[in-house]
Amino acid sequence: MIVAAAQFAPVAGDIAANGETVAGLVRAAGAAGARVVVFAELCLSGYEPSLIRDTPALVLTEDDPRLEPVREACRAVSAAAVVNGPVRTADGRAAVTSLVVGPDGGLLARYDKQHLYGIEREVFAPGGADGRFTLDGVRFALATCYDNRFPELAERAAADDCAVYLASSVLSADNDSFEKVYPVRARDHGLTVVLGNALGANEDGVAVGGAGAWGPDGRRIADAGGTEPGFVLAEVG
Repeated sequence: MIVAAAQFAPVAGDIAANGETVAGLVRAAGAAGARVVVFAELCLSGYEPSLIRDTPALVLTEDDPRLEPVREACRAVSAAAVVNGPVRTADGRAAVTSLVVGPDGGLLARYDKQHLYGIEREVFAPGGADGRFTLDGVRFALATCYDNRFPELAERAAADDCAVYLASSVLSADNDSFEKVYPVRARDHGLTVVLGNALGANEDGVAVGGAGAWGPDGRRIADAGGTEPGFVLAEVG
């Protein structure tokens, strides 16, 4: 199976514009053979916790009509998309949520970030369950940025027969995760780790791209580079 790791610079607070960008990348990656496309943390809103806190309209629902372009793109190329944004929980609060839109445009899975970082704790509700989905016989695990600092998530994924660990993140140049987190999770647990990252300025700093993948031996097998929006393909499973 081919998975695409995507990167772009989200427009702060513009769900519609970011959704269209996501949809375009899904269509392009699907046309290139990708069956799953993974995007950055809060790619739908931009990584802007304070703005999300102060702008209730930025909080999505699972069936939000603003995501219809993404659903249409998934149907058009028969690919799944892992898109992350502020999504309402059952108690009305927002979570940092990965929605997995399936190849039929339906909701394949939902994962709410469990380990919140810094100001996120003031804005979002933490998740309480691991994220999983299966496509074409390949089992995937979901994790979001700071989650990846906690090796037990990858350990549970491996124990649950997952082959691929999908990480939606926002990483700046001074973040050591490229060397000390993602390859280690891959090597220690025999997983293919696929990273969706952002580009550009955000509330946390400046994201540096580098979306891509590490094989089960911890070696880089795909790297989208640090400057251009787009995606890179990796064979997994």
